[in-house]
Amino acid sequence: MDLLPSSHTEFSSASYWDSFFKKRGEKAFEWYGEYPELCGILHKYIKPQEQVLVVGCGNSRLSEDLHDVGYRGLTNIDISDVVVRQMAERNAEKRADMKFLQMDVMKMDFPDSSFSAVLDKGTLDALMPDDLQETQVKVTQMFEEVGRVLKVGGRYMIITLAQEHILRKLMQYFPQEGWVTRVHKVSDSDREAADRDMPMPVFVFVFTKFKKMPQMITNKILEVSLDGTDTMQRLPSEDDVIKAVKERQHYAMLRQQLQKRGLEGESVSLELFSTSSSSSVPKYVLHVVDTGTVRAADRQFAVFIIPQGREVEWLFGTNAGRRQLAGSAGFRRLVVVALQREHQYETMAEVQKELSGKVMELAPPGFNRKIQVPFLSVGDDLGTRTLCYEGTSALSGPYIVEDVDGDSGVVMRNLIFLSNRNAVQSQARMVQETLPKKKGRRRAGKRLVVDYGYLACQYHRAMVAGLGCVLNVRQLLDSRLDVLLVGLGGGSLTMFLHKHFPKIQMEVVELDQSILQAAEGWFGFKQDERIKVHITDGLAYLENRAKQGSAHSHVVILDVDSKDVTTGMTFPPQPFVEKKCLQNIKDILHDEGVLILNLVCRNETLRASVLENIRAVFPRTLSKKMEDEINEVLFCFPREKDVHQSGDAGRVGEVTVEELRNFKETVGVVEEMAKSCTNRWDDTLELTELLDGLKIA
Repeated sequence: MDLLPSSHTEFSSASYWDSFFKKRGEKAFEWYGEYPELCGILHKYIKPQEQVLVVGCGNSRLSEDLHDVGYRGLTNIDISDVVVRQMAERNAEKRADMKFLQMDVMKMDFPDSSFSAVLDKGTLDALMPDDLQETQVKVTQMFEEVGRVLKVGGRYMIITLAQEHILRKLMQYFPQEGWVTRVHKVSDSDREAADRDMPMPVFVFVFTKFKKMPQMITNKILEVSLDGTDTMQRLPSEDDVIKAVKERQHYAMLRQQLQKRGLEGESVSLELFSTSSSSSVPKYVLHVVDTGTVRAADRQFAVFIIPQGREVEWLFGTNAGRRQLAGSAGFRRLVVVALQREHQYETMAEVQKELSGKVMELAPPGFNRKIQVPFLSVGDDLGTRTLCYEGTSALSGPYIVEDVDGDSGVVMRNLIFLSNRNAVQSQARMVQETLPKKKGRRRAGKRLVVDYGYLACQYHRAMVAGLGCVLNVRQLLDSRLDVLLVGLGGGSLTMFLHKHFPKIQMEVVELDQSILQAAEGWFGFKQDERIKVHITDGLAYLENRAKQGSAHSHVVILDVDSKDVTTGMTFPPQPFVEKKCLQNIKDILHDEGVLILNLVCRNETLRASVLENIRAVFPRTLSKKMEDEINEVLFCFPREKDVHQSGDAGRVGEVTVEELRNFKETVGVVEEMAKSCTNRWDDTLELTELLDGLKIA
């Protein structure tokens, strides 16, 4: 039996509703929740002794339920004469004092200020199936009529699914009339919606009538309670109300999707905000990952808590990493939870308690809710995040320096710009340094210092290996090797080269003075006779150097990020890989030198264009894509022959076995010379192994 309209415009027609109720008969039409779900909100705004008008009553039991708990001043109207007769007959004996009248809500017969409350359950939704001009006029008529029959201080309560055009109409009309606006989400309505064909949650909009005064329009009262509690949150604008409602709707639809089927390779992330905090930053960020693997009943669902500060690591901070984590954990669905630095977390048990109810809403299809969901993590606690410094860059905005506990008690220091809070701008490993023992103290003190022998980024390690691309690199490292580095960051790469290769002379170009200050203040960066920093625009610096007319550098390293995230390329900014800039770099390089470039480009079309530009200037380019990172390191040679003079292996494909062997031998020399300059070599740093997978770009 077809009980739903074949066209949404039928919702507002009397003939449709007459036909509907004849088909439906006595069964109540409770699309918008029943009395037990709604009573908590209704009782808050309607008193039993008040005169209440129910518009578009239909055959809903809501008025009957209100009457049965003591509400006696109920008047019900509906456009359908059929349903009015049905309801009058149904209530003639038990509720004889309850009125049922056939009346058009857009043209009511009641005197002005007749009611203390007007209750609308789905009527607005029926009258406003679209936002056409004709519909807008009708709805405005309805609002004006409701305002006319409502007393000052009276409440107009609208139970609605709040489709976007309805939501915008409400926010455009009543706040401008000076009415107080409050929005409630019906408790558990979206949970039940997940089990229905229509996943939308139900809202109750409560508009309180005031005399139209300028101050009520200027200082609007806009409050929402969308977490199922009585706590109201004041919002600054109508747009904020719209956004808050739409977020609840999107969550309800997403949750239905998660409960009905798997993600099928999609990536889903959710933000959970604390109701007890005014912070605009979510307390938790949840990433839902499906493995697509059939599992036993007790391996269907789990939650993984990322230790504080480690959400930026590849395994936790990227889609690919989280898929790997989910596969390793061995569950059908894994919810990966990131804790945010702006909030405080007491214990793992407290976090589990706070999350347990919410994560159950994200369980996979068919999950047996009697099975306890395991909470997983690295270690037994939440980890430690220590804020070292907060600063602001004129170019990049606010940034922080924080220390984070890593694996095996290792402390990592991160530089993070809050405009991209999940990306580490620079990272260094910290070690304990023993201070000279002072007179009168029983023990020498200790402090955390940067470990200059450690490179946190794999692509930085590949860049060091790239020194082996330079012809006669052994002789140059014994005499003088000139390196130009564009993009300082925290200075980790610069300091590594400085400490391990005493004959390297470096010119460093950095646009942002704040970056230099952070590097010097928190990452142990120091300038001396072998390192000189230029605070200037990199493009202009390269152009000026090229105009000087002589090759100056054996190695140019481009490691500069883009502030424009819309292009799909985050390293480097696009002007650095245009032909003009590339030619400037080539003019700066010695013939036996190399350009080493950090490329991060998710747009394959743009990447192809970048490589085309590079090949137009540099006859030969090799590419190394980093495992567990999105970075790709390019080694660009200003001459035809490869670095080891073993012949040209062609424009595409694998590097020849002979060339790779020769290359590894030269990189082995670089590694040997670096090791000879330190007594603290990182055993995980095998430069020759970084060449595996090297390709011709």
